[in-house]
Amino acid sequence: MNDILCSTGALIGRPNNRDYTLLKPLSEQLHCDGFEFMMYSSWYDEAERLVDFLQQIHLRVPVMHCEKHIGQACASEEKKDLEEAVSLFRINCEIAKKLGANRMVLHLWDGMVSDSHFANNLRAYRRLQETAEEYGIDILVENVVCNCGDPMSHWCELREAYPDIHFVFDTKMAAFHRQEELLYRPEYDWLWRDGHIRHFHVNDYGGGYMEWGKLKTLPIGDGHVDFDQFFSFIRKIHYQGSFTVEATAFGSDGAVDVEMLNRSFERIRGYLEAET
Repeated sequence: MNDILCSTGALIGRPNNRDYTLLKPLSEQLHCDGFEFMMYSSWYDEAERLVDFLQQIHLRVPVMHCEKHIGQACASEEKKDLEEAVSLFRINCEIAKKLGANRMVLHLWDGMVSDSHFANNLRAYRRLQETAEEYGIDILVENVVCNCGDPMSHWCELREAYPDIHFVFDTKMAAFHRQEELLYRPEYDWLWRDGHIRHFHVNDYGGGYMEWGKLKTLPIGDGHVDFDQFFSFIRKIHYQGSFTVEATAFGSDGAVDVEMLNRSFERIRGYLEAET
């Protein structure tokens, strides 16, 4: 059974003041199977109230998305920055456990620094992994866009250093680097054959190779990712895991396009039910 989730980051952002209480009315209108909860740095000071609210509305959160700036801190040469990153990551793990999430999407590298000091990020992963294990959380490293190297090369380095590592494959991130086809190549079949990929972000991309100005997350069909090929492959390998839709659904006024998201969920269901 495939879970189709909606990222709360697609619903809550700066235009609507990152008001997480909007999740109650929105969750009642969305036809997804649950949510991937996106943590924002501005919520650390009210983490307890946040968790209480999400528990009160019984939001189903099988996957949490770790606050993104942690990956940026992991790149630092300063020991204090790594300690801060681990401390903040621990808070993310505590929130995930309270919400019932047992998987954590991680941007191991992020921001302007991106993968420019990847050796530091590579070493930092062990500290994050040890912390996650204390909470029974499975870290899923995302193929986040890079400004120096490329995501697949970093995944290969991570697998060599940590043979049991798990990943989340984002179709948009892959398309940004023209790496979406790598998923289907025999030399990378270890990704799915050995169970390294545990989750997918299903998003479209409308730009060219590393076209930063067009990095906006689009709904399926609004870009040029070949989802016919993608889902044919998903059916072929009999993948039974989860997917998250992250397409930005709010405009400058903060209003959320619920219909667009529901169309995306239904389109994914249609792909999954099609014959191979």
